[in-house]
Formats: sequence, C-alpha cells, structure tokens
Amino acid sequence: MKKPIGIVLIVLSIYLGYTGISKFNNSGESIEVIGIEISAEDNQKKSTSFIYLGLAVVSFIGGVTMIKSKE
Repeated sequence: MKKPIGIVLIVLSIYLGYTGISKFNNSGESIEVIGIEISAEDNQKKSTSFIYLGLAVVSFIGGVTMIKSKE
C-alpha cells in the first residue's frame, strides 16, 4: 500500500514544482519606455511560488521514502 501512495506523492511533487516555477516566472513584468526600463514585481506571487517549491521538495522526499521503505 505504501508504493502507490509514494508514486502519488512523487507525481504531486512534479505538479507542485511546475506550478511554483510557473508562478515565479510570472511574478515580474518589465516594459521599456523611451529607453527607460520600468519593472514591477509581485512579492505575494514570489512568496507563494517558494511555498509551492518547498512543498514539492517535501512531497518528493516523502514519496521516495515511501517507495524505498520495506513493510
């Protein structure tokens, strides 16, 4: 029973990692007006992306541990 749960955790970690990276890449925008670059960052999106990435790491470690453990 531990192996299917471990596989689900690894798949969940891939999803969370992708979502975290996607949110991090979309957290800032910049525009160039008359040779001056203006940029804006969304700190809320950045911190949310770090939470997603942290959960992805924890989920991956938990999944690998569950797959390798012997009953």
